[in-house]
Amino acid sequence: MFPENLPTDSSSELPVNSPSMKQGDVVEIQIVDVSESGEGVGRVNDRVVFVPDTVTGDRIAARITHVKRQYAHGKLLEVLEASPHRVRPSCIVADKCGGCQLQHIDYDYQLAAKENQVLQALKRIGGFAEPPVAPIVGARGNFAYRNKVTYPLGVSDSGTVKAGYYRKGTHQIVNLNQCPVQDERLNPLLAEIKQDIQDRGWQIYQPESKGAREPGARRTGVQIVVTQERDLGVSDRGIPKPKLRNRQTVTEVIDIPDDRPKFRHLLLRIGRRTGEILLTLVVTDLNIPDIEGQAQRWMQRYPKLVGVCLNLNDRPTNNIFGTETRCIAGREYICETFGNLQFQLKGDTFFQIYTEQAEAVLDLIVDRAGFKGTETLIDAYCGIGTFTLPLSKRVKRVMGIEVHSASVIQARANARLNGINNVEFRTGEVEELLPELDMQADIVLLDPPRTGCDRAVLDALTDMQPAQIIYISCKPSTLARDLQILCEQGNYQLDLVQPADFFPQTAHVECVAFLSKSQVTAPAPAELASI
Repeated sequence: MFPENLPTDSSSELPVNSPSMKQGDVVEIQIVDVSESGEGVGRVNDRVVFVPDTVTGDRIAARITHVKRQYAHGKLLEVLEASPHRVRPSCIVADKCGGCQLQHIDYDYQLAAKENQVLQALKRIGGFAEPPVAPIVGARGNFAYRNKVTYPLGVSDSGTVKAGYYRKGTHQIVNLNQCPVQDERLNPLLAEIKQDIQDRGWQIYQPESKGAREPGARRTGVQIVVTQERDLGVSDRGIPKPKLRNRQTVTEVIDIPDDRPKFRHLLLRIGRRTGEILLTLVVTDLNIPDIEGQAQRWMQRYPKLVGVCLNLNDRPTNNIFGTETRCIAGREYICETFGNLQFQLKGDTFFQIYTEQAEAVLDLIVDRAGFKGTETLIDAYCGIGTFTLPLSKRVKRVMGIEVHSASVIQARANARLNGINNVEFRTGEVEELLPELDMQADIVLLDPPRTGCDRAVLDALTDMQPAQIIYISCKPSTLARDLQILCEQGNYQLDLVQPADFFPQTAHVECVAFLSKSQVTAPAPAELASI
């Protein structure tokens, strides 16, 4: 079903033997695979072409948009023959919005493509000849699952406020009043709060960098026109020029920055089990006229809204959050149930997007790890204790490591909330703290960002030699790279890789890998691919 000789992403190395291809060419392509980024993959005269919004089995016409030395990208013009896996997207802006990449693909094939993505990464990057990949755990519901959404705010051509995800490949916002993948209880708040910001006349942040402002959007500063007369009979050095008596009127436009508070992002978080909702608005200044009064009105309008917060981000950065958050109505967190524990979740800390799928992975870890109650567990990249705290009930001692200080504060609060006293949390980079820990772990749980583990973390695990390593990953390519190092350098064996769909309708796939001390010589590794 999935060819073995095609790349899974546009960074793959390919032989250069294709006839000339140039930007603007219209070509016919048979799509034969789906890439790691969710693009359809085909060939034109032996050159690989990636085309979004297509699926295996499609025969299409596409316009070439970018030509690289080893591959090309195209834009779908027409589906000449539709794949049996093609479906009508549930969202009317699915072909524009960058939030989802796979809505045009039936869900069973989404799962098959993601499972194959994991398998191929382990083979090609990890060097595992027969990776022990279990059938993917599909989602019970593949829409209305997101428990948190963060929307950038912008201004339309007509001056109205809009919120949504970025258009594919751009920083232009696709305006949304609802989203089919977010918890449907959030839809009324998205549309109405956006309208309230519009009605109050509050300003919207617009980056000043080249190409960042929406096409047609108005400037956020003030322009002053200054007109003055200059005597051309005086030189630039102030020396009189007797023969020149003319005067010239000079007009100059001066931009004065608008220092009024501006709104940058709108964030909504909901407890899937409790229904509690938290609203966080990212702003350039906390002193917004009547924002507290409006927050109280929002809470009266939405009974499940338990808090409204402002996060201050006044820097010209692509980071969403700043360092200061102020609660202006209600409380600064929602309550949620996870792993038979109570959690308090704030707006600016990490919690798995799909609550039910994360709990399924937790159950798998409990079933697979064979806890005896005597173990010492290290949870690296522990966040707010999502897995740390439920697993603390199964072991003797737990150490959690997390670089985000706000998450560590929240993790400690959640431990107290549940009466858990066998857990210690430390703040710092895992690659700095793990090698310095004066403790021997029986089990290490890894849940790094998409970039994977720093090499210092893998070296520290090689030195520590825990009996088990459990690795949760949201990017198969970096997972494969790190597993290859652990199996080669640390003499571990890969027992199981379990894919799970945490992000239906998108190209992302989550995995949990289980490693144990090898009883045999590790297989010969493949050369590490550059990620």
